[in-house]
Amino acid sequence: MITPAIPTNLTDPAFFMRIGNLELRARGIVEGFLHGLHRSPFIGYSVEFASHREYVQGDDLRHINWKLYARQGRLYVKEFDAETNMELQLFVDISGSMECANSGVSKLQYATTLAAALAHLAIKQHDAVGITLYADKVIAHLEPKARAQQLDEILRLLANTTSRPPSDVGRALPLAAELCKHRGMVVVISDFFDDEAKLMLGFDQLRYRLHEVLALQVWDRWERDLPLDGNVCFTDMETKASLTTHADGIREDYLKTVGQWRKNLSQNCQRRGIELVEMTTDDPLDRVLIDYLVSRAR
Repeated sequence: MITPAIPTNLTDPAFFMRIGNLELRARGIVEGFLHGLHRSPFIGYSVEFASHREYVQGDDLRHINWKLYARQGRLYVKEFDAETNMELQLFVDISGSMECANSGVSKLQYATTLAAALAHLAIKQHDAVGITLYADKVIAHLEPKARAQQLDEILRLLANTTSRPPSDVGRALPLAAELCKHRGMVVVISDFFDDEAKLMLGFDQLRYRLHEVLALQVWDRWERDLPLDGNVCFTDMETKASLTTHADGIREDYLKTVGQWRKNLSQNCQRRGIELVEMTTDDPLDRVLIDYLVSRAR
């Protein structure tokens, strides 16, 4: 079988160099299998002493406290807090609305490049990374792995991604949540143009499983701000229905409706302890990502 090459336009080495020194850290306790950058809820053997317990058959003799044995005549082993790697799950929306490209770059292109950047950061710090593409259902999934080859597999998957209308977040997110086998961080990259109640139910399932959830909302600036004049033909990217109207005549009501929807989405995420970050496709992605990760580190 011939492995397809990774298109050079998906990854920019200079871009990765600019973000290479940043670390994506989970704020809460995470599960993992390697000694990495994140605190584990489990006791293991590492560099930070935690406590003693009595020796049981099968314990590593290297961790016996022989000085304590000399004083008390009983065997005790040292326990340490374990450092663990994070499991990062990337959920990328590839539904039809993500094809909007009024600024020259589609939301889907922006989202896949963002996912590639986050995967690069996580792999660089030895975290396990997985990815799920969804629309009306789960379209593709790669199990999280902490190996260099995982990045190549993620990039190939993203490079061959095309949109799939329509979206059905009420069906897709629960299916995606079932694939997250270990507690960690889930980053959802989408425009979130779907039924808000169903979206929140999907987020609730992820939070119920104790994942840290980060929602990255990708906008086309024309969708958000309507910087247009004169007659405009609006087309639904998923149903292909169209409507021609005068932009000046609808701008006030449009911006009011969009503003209220954005406010509701933000409040609903905040109630669930989910951070919502907005970005537009004409924002330089490296600057958006660097600004966010620096702010997060503080």
